[in-house]
Amino acid sequence: MAFLALAGGVGGARMAHGLSMALPAEDLLIAGNIGDDFTHLGLRICPDLDTIMYTLAGLANPETGWGVRDETWNMVRAIEALGGPTWFRLGDKDLATHLERTRRLTAGEPLSGVTEALCQKLGVRHRLIPVSDTPVPTIVETSEGDMTFQDYFVKRQCEPLVTGFRFDQATASVLSAPLRGAIDNNEIDCVIICPSNPYVSIDPILAIPGMRDFLNTNVPILVISPIVGGKAIKGPAAKMMSELGVSPSVKGIARHYLGITDGIVIDIADEAYGDALRSSGMQVLVTDTVMRSDELKKSLAEETLSFARRLRG
Repeated sequence: MAFLALAGGVGGARMAHGLSMALPAEDLLIAGNIGDDFTHLGLRICPDLDTIMYTLAGLANPETGWGVRDETWNMVRAIEALGGPTWFRLGDKDLATHLERTRRLTAGEPLSGVTEALCQKLGVRHRLIPVSDTPVPTIVETSEGDMTFQDYFVKRQCEPLVTGFRFDQATASVLSAPLRGAIDNNEIDCVIICPSNPYVSIDPILAIPGMRDFLNTNVPILVISPIVGGKAIKGPAAKMMSELGVSPSVKGIARHYLGITDGIVIDIADEAYGDALRSSGMQVLVTDTVMRSDELKKSLAEETLSFARRLRG
């Protein structure tokens, strides 16, 4: 049974890591969000793809979940001394990834090919691909006007009030060739939506033409809630939900994916919501979803996979 994981952010990267520990390489395809991608200092930055890649390679900073462990910051200090922008900090090791990606993209390689090549060089066995090879930037609509995602998320530290989101150029984009091929060849038996921010990590993926059509087939789809006890484990998901008038709860997550998913995985802290979720037609798995260690990542992945196989029947 082959699985497609839709992932973005630290939560998505951790779940992808757990799945990689529980599945052989040929049974897992990870499609990463590209809505966060942008160009900075002339370099093409793909934050979600890199967070997933570094996590799978065992290189991620264990304290932040993103970036590279044991990073140094000589370039940032040099840029600052020259009066350049330092609001988006690029570490010296991380910089090498962006330089090589930009070189390959400029030479005409697609982002999916570049991503797979970088993963291979870093020893990542499981396939990580972007959902599309064409840019689809996330625009955050706020009380202070429209902002690119990185301006909102990094430069403004998620302070502005969110009023909505849109995904520029989505209608003109297509699924990346490896993802389109896996769909057309019926290689995917189940889809797992990782515990990622639904608005800025998963919705950009769902905005790509062809993705929702695929999800409307008879392939079982389940989501792991990124909200535990009314709070996001990482990132601004709960803040965004509240500002959009949505309950920051597993019920809010379930409503967001209503009509898409067949099942939802929730934390034991939210067990009281189980019956209400089941009454809405969703299958529910209650377990420990807070991935505090590699052992817990693998345990959650194994329970999720068993749940998915039951949904598959």
